[in-house]
Amino acid sequence: MKAMPWNWTCLLSHLLMVGMGSSTLLPRQPPPPSPKRSFVTFRGEPAEGFNHLVVDERTGHIYLGAVNRIYKLSSDLKVLVTHQTGPDEDNPKCYPPRIVQTCNEPLTTTNNVNKMLLIDYKENRLIACGSLYQGICKLLRLEDLFKLGEPFHKKEHYLSGVNESGSVFGVIVSYSNLDDKLFIATAVDGKPEYFPTISSRKLTKNSEADGMFAYVFHDEFVASMIKIPSDTFTVIPDFDIYYVYGFSSGNFVYFLTLQPEMVSPPGSTTKEQVYTSKLVRLCKEDTAFNSYVEVPIGCERGGVEYRLLQAAYLSKAGAVLARTLGVRPEDDLLFTVFSKGQKRKMKSLDESALCIFILKQINDRIKERLQSCYRGEGTLDLAWLKVKDIPCSSALLTIDDNFCGLDMNAPLGVSEMVRGIPVFTEDRDRMTSVIAYVYKNHSLAFVGTKSGKLKKMPGTRLFPTPPLRMDPRFLRATVTLEILLSSPN
Repeated sequence: MKAMPWNWTCLLSHLLMVGMGSSTLLPRQPPPPSPKRSFVTFRGEPAEGFNHLVVDERTGHIYLGAVNRIYKLSSDLKVLVTHQTGPDEDNPKCYPPRIVQTCNEPLTTTNNVNKMLLIDYKENRLIACGSLYQGICKLLRLEDLFKLGEPFHKKEHYLSGVNESGSVFGVIVSYSNLDDKLFIATAVDGKPEYFPTISSRKLTKNSEADGMFAYVFHDEFVASMIKIPSDTFTVIPDFDIYYVYGFSSGNFVYFLTLQPEMVSPPGSTTKEQVYTSKLVRLCKEDTAFNSYVEVPIGCERGGVEYRLLQAAYLSKAGAVLARTLGVRPEDDLLFTVFSKGQKRKMKSLDESALCIFILKQINDRIKERLQSCYRGEGTLDLAWLKVKDIPCSSALLTIDDNFCGLDMNAPLGVSEMVRGIPVFTEDRDRMTSVIAYVYKNHSLAFVGTKSGKLKKMPGTRLFPTPPLRMDPRFLRATVTLEILLSSPN
């Protein structure tokens, strides 16, 4: 599906301070008008859509991945330099792409939608991957967006044939004295023979090296990848794994996903397709992907199930929230947004919830599952990868927090869902994005909504008592972000 060419104008409209009380000795006065504040804005070309944004933590410079263009902006949103990425003649059916060999399919002028944008701090370069030519990437110098390399002559250089901007997620694992790794996760759009759904690649120091994006390990039988088996499509014809977020923590790399699966409703003998949100975990040093584990996640509040993952962000607990949760301030938390139910991926319901997961609790659940499987209990429970049930095999070994799997009992699925802690629900304006950070020991979360509002959740009020739906009176400040989306049509 082609990305809609939106024209985005972002306006921070006002900062509304909500009082926490008033004196009963004085007559009630009308509230003073909201103070006006001006905010800098950036507007792209009329036909452009903005797809991805990354900020250089060292300089504050902003890199913006758009349709047919990469921008470098100053911290006050002034354009410093741009790099053209498209359009060009292409056809998504051309594999290998026409820049490698002649394609018999009709070629048309095709936009290049930015699908992944990462900063490689170690080599001071930007990795910008687009939708043209089966998802090849450019390596651009951070300083001036000069093209350092654009590998395209090997199949390993084609990362994804899906044209949607949100179809690819990447996580860089950096080393002090070795080449870095790039973990790539992507939807495959029915082409599992061309693209692995998840893989680890080499990030060579030389941007033009022949081994750039090569699999970390590859021989006749084993490789640093997982492909969706063709048998899976006989069970679920439109099966795919949709990656929502990715990050690294400790010895592991994690991806948060949405996956279709067939289930039997209570009291029914027929199966129906639903979507399940799952966390995928891999060891950073596992070149054979024997450590692959996935676990379903979701949350529930007031009897309502929120199971469709919309967005996620990794942050620290901070001292104040840590005391509430019974964890350490430096522990990792996953701030997540789910919409209600499981049945609609593309048209999610407006009811949504902000939920928190303690990453250590998820890892503990995975360790318990690994221990039980290596005692020979249950099956591998990974329906999409192992179409038939495969029993776990018993083995005498110690499984600790950093266990990275063997060439048995892998890959592995966890059947029991890990439930997050619901802290805020929204019934009308669906939450679609989230970011969080710690400020003066308080954990702050910001959520964006379908209508273009940005809501601030103060850390001291993340858990109101009693645990009711958060009311605006609990907020000391609400920041509203109006995002005007105007279609050229």
